[in-house]
Parts: sequence; structure tokens; C-alpha cells
Amino acid sequence: MNAMSEPRGLTRATAFAPASVGNVGIGFDILGFAVDAIGDRITVSRSERPGIRISGCSGVATDLPLEPEKNTAGRALMALNVAAKPAFGFEMHIEKGIPLGSGLGGSAASAVGAVVAANALLDEPFDRLALLKFAMQGEAVASGSLHVDNIAPSLFGGLVLTVGIDNPRVKRIPVPPGITAVIAHPHMFLSTRQARAILKRDVAMADFVWQTANLAGFISGCYTNDLELIREGLNDVVIEPQRRQLIPGFSAVRSAALAAGALGCSISGAGPTMFAWALASHAQTVREQMVAEFARNGVAADHWVVPVESDGARVVA
Repeated sequence: MNAMSEPRGLTRATAFAPASVGNVGIGFDILGFAVDAIGDRITVSRSERPGIRISGCSGVATDLPLEPEKNTAGRALMALNVAAKPAFGFEMHIEKGIPLGSGLGGSAASAVGAVVAANALLDEPFDRLALLKFAMQGEAVASGSLHVDNIAPSLFGGLVLTVGIDNPRVKRIPVPPGITAVIAHPHMFLSTRQARAILKRDVAMADFVWQTANLAGFISGCYTNDLELIREGLNDVVIEPQRRQLIPGFSAVRSAALAAGALGCSISGAGPTMFAWALASHAQTVREQMVAEFARNGVAADHWVVPVESDGARVVA
């Protein structure tokens, strides 16, 4: 285990874990970035009783399962507990700041916040890669599979590429200065399981080549500050065409964002939230147009303009 920056000897800690945009369009299950404007706050305390107990949930969702094995934060904390074998148990309270079924990585944030808070209570804390693996176990409760495109950015912050599941390799990707993210969350619920269930299992060779080129171009553009390469790369030809039917007004929202100057616009994770990348000078107009198009389709939307570069999960109390 490698020590993290939090002070030792704590008996209680609260961690903030930010929301996240998974996939970023062209990086299905491997690419994501943190949305620090909202997130979950998880408080974990040492308990004389061994094992894991969830004392309650508050915030925008209060009816989450209290059985640890059925709860994303609880399952992640169970994985940490098995590995750490502490001489005490954990009691946890979950304060949800991310709506369920929003496509903003709510299940991932809860799992990440739980392990970051609990890690602060250990005499020998784990490094962040180990915490990533624990949090992955929690994410599987919500989505039915192990994937890291929301967990990694929530934990590490910024734009993150993660390769591998059994032995994940995490790389934070630099973002050109001046780029901001516009987030529009329509007021509707869309489960990750539902959004994954509609996906085809096979991809045409032409689409595979096109998507691979877009992903490579996007990442290359980030490293070289090439905005046109980023613009061309932010074009999902595999997942977005299958999922856009689930989001009212998707095509109109995307077209409005691009017309207002966005570099690209797509679905955040499984949806229904949509995101756009834009230069700061265009961000407010892009936001206004995206929200207006959702409204024209009879859907109100929460909205944020956030930097893509941001901190990941951290202990806040």
C-alpha cells in the first residue's frame, strides 16, 4: 500500500466524489472526464461492530438499498474491507448529489466516495489504483458489468483513459487550454442496464475503422492542442446512433450545440444527459441553445459549464 495525502488516525471521514461523463462519445467504456460541479458525499466512520453497515441515504435519492451487497457504495466498501482486514467495521452514510439514471456516473461516484472516505480511516491506506479496483466492484451492482469510464475520472479527476479490467492502466489525458464542457441533464430517468441492453453485439468493419480513427484523432488532438482534430474526432458512429432514440430531442440538441460553436456534442455515458465541448467564448451560447432545444421537446434540463481539467475525489471533512 502507498500512503495518500489524507492525515492518519481519523475515526470518521467525508469524501466528495464528482460526477463524470463516461464514453466521451468515441471512447466507449474506456474514456471519461470528471464533472466537478456536482457529486456525492459519502461519510464513513469506524465501528466497533465488524463488517459494513449503511446507516442511511439523503440528498436527491433516499430510497437506495441499505444492504451493502445491493448498494454500489456498500459493495465497493465490502471489497476494500476484505483486502484491508481492519480491526474495526465501517458505518456509512450516503448523500446523493447526482440524480439516479442521469448518465452522470452516480453509481460510480458513490462507490468512489465510499472507498476514498474509508481509506482515510486505515492505518495503511491503499493507493488510488487499488481503490479503483474496489470501486469497480460497486459499479457492477448498478450496470451488471465491470467498466471504469466513470469510476476513473471520478477518482483521478480530469479526462482519463483506462485500458484493461483485471489490471487497469490509467492515463490522465491533457486538455487544451480554453476548452470547457457544457452539461445538459434533461429531467428524465434512463437506467444504464436499459441503455446497454439495446446495443448490438456486432460492429461493421467500416464503423470499427471509423470509430478507431476518431478515438485516436481525438486523443492526439488533446496532446497536440489541435482543436480541429478534436472536432473531427468527437463523432461517435457506433454507440450514439443506437442510443439517441432514448433521448427526446437528441438530434435537435446536438445540431444546436454545433451551430453555436461546440467542438462536439454527444451522450454522457448511457444518457439521457448530453455534453458538449466548446471554447470558453462559446460555452454560454452552447448551453443556452442545448437547454432551449430540450425545452422545445417538452423536457426541462439542469445545466452546467465546467472546466474539463478538475480534481478527482477527495476527503473534505
